[in-house]
Parts: sequence; structure tokens; C-alpha cells
Amino acid sequence: MARIIALDYGKERTGIAITDELQLIASGLTTVKTKDLLPYLKEYVANEKVSCMVVGEPKQLNNIPSESEVLIQVFLDKLKASFPSIHIERQDERFTSKVAFQTMIETGVKKKRRQKKELIDEISATLILQSYLNRIK
Repeated sequence: MARIIALDYGKERTGIAITDELQLIASGLTTVKTKDLLPYLKEYVANEKVSCMVVGEPKQLNNIPSESEVLIQVFLDKLKASFPSIHIERQDERFTSKVAFQTMIETGVKKKRRQKKELIDEISATLILQSYLNRIK
């Protein structure tokens, strides 16, 4: 089987998570500057078989898309054009950043490391991917 990639898309940085080849386990991969995201994904897909990309869908509590959704829609158009053979899905990402931060506290991550937003983005992408896997299985 091929891997599934999840993206916690942000204006400055994007967290990336990946499944194993059996699509059972979501693991954080990295965080990249958003301006470098498409080249990074092109290189990754050239070396790994990917069947699906899951992009976080930010929503407010009342289920209305958050203001960052406008940026994500522009990115989605570029993503679809760059990877026409890869299926693209969306996954609700409400509270992933808060859960990511709380997870770091509960697992004993030192305060200095918790302040690194890159780590929060990577963990958030992992949570998005795990939520997606739970939804489709």
C-alpha cells in the first residue's frame, strides 16, 4: 500500500505527518516553511508512494470555516495541479494545536522545546492524520 500524508497548513509553516505503508499509524514527519512546501512534497512523492493527501480544515466552533480557509483554498488549487493523480481529502482540525500543546505537557516535553511552534505544527498534522484514519477505518 501507499502512504497517506497529512498537512497542518499555515501561513508561515506547515506541519507534515505520514502513515506507515499499511496506513495504520500516523507519525510526525517534519515542519517546513510554507513557501517551500510544494517543492518538499514533490521530492517526497518522487521517493515514496503516496495515495492520498489530507489537508486540515480549520473551522470555528459554529462550524463556519475560519479565515485561514481562504489561504488553504488557494493552496489546494496548486496542490491538485501539482499532484493530479493523488487523492486529496480534508479533515476537521479544530483544537489540534491545543491538543498538541497539551500532549507535549503530559508527555514531559521541556518548556523550552514546547515553545517551538514547529513541533506543535508537526504534532497537529499527526493528530489530523490520526483523526482521518479513525474516520475511514
